[in-house]
Amino acid sequence: MRDVASERDVDRPGTIERVVTLDVNGRSYTLRLDTRVTLLDALRDRLGLTGTKKGCDQGACGACTVHLDGRRVLACLTLAAQAEGRAITTIEGVGGADGPHPVQRAFMDHDGFQCGFCTPGQIMSAVALMAEGRTGSDEEIREFMSGNLCRCGAYPNIVAAIREAASGGGYDAHL
Repeated sequence: MRDVASERDVDRPGTIERVVTLDVNGRSYTLRLDTRVTLLDALRDRLGLTGTKKGCDQGACGACTVHLDGRRVLACLTLAAQAEGRAITTIEGVGGADGPHPVQRAFMDHDGFQCGFCTPGQIMSAVALMAEGRTGSDEEIREFMSGNLCRCGAYPNIVAAIREAASGGGYDAHL
């Protein structure tokens, strides 16, 4: 992927910019950013990684969930500068050469994606809760997925997908 920062950087009066290096999905990107740019906007608008969705943009829906150093965070509430020097994993970084991550495969098998808008955030949270060992029961899965909203109401399918992926050995998404 090419560095898109040079095409979009222009001097704007009243802004405070900073050079930030982001490590996204194992690749380093150096960007010149307004210090107020969120990680979500940096990922989507500056790096072209549109798999992370902008839902409510207020931290209420979970559509923008990504991992920072293996822990889930809401990218709309995280400044890009706060992510400097940390390992950022987006939905584009889940899975690998072997194919989809077991959670992605289970979502397909259980029709856990419905319209698909919330799916990247749901999968990022599901992968994290599996790594956290939070799949002991359906109730526990629901509790630790409660920050991710699905307007289609696919919750039973999502819980079934996570349960199945977790029962397959708790694969940790290469985190």
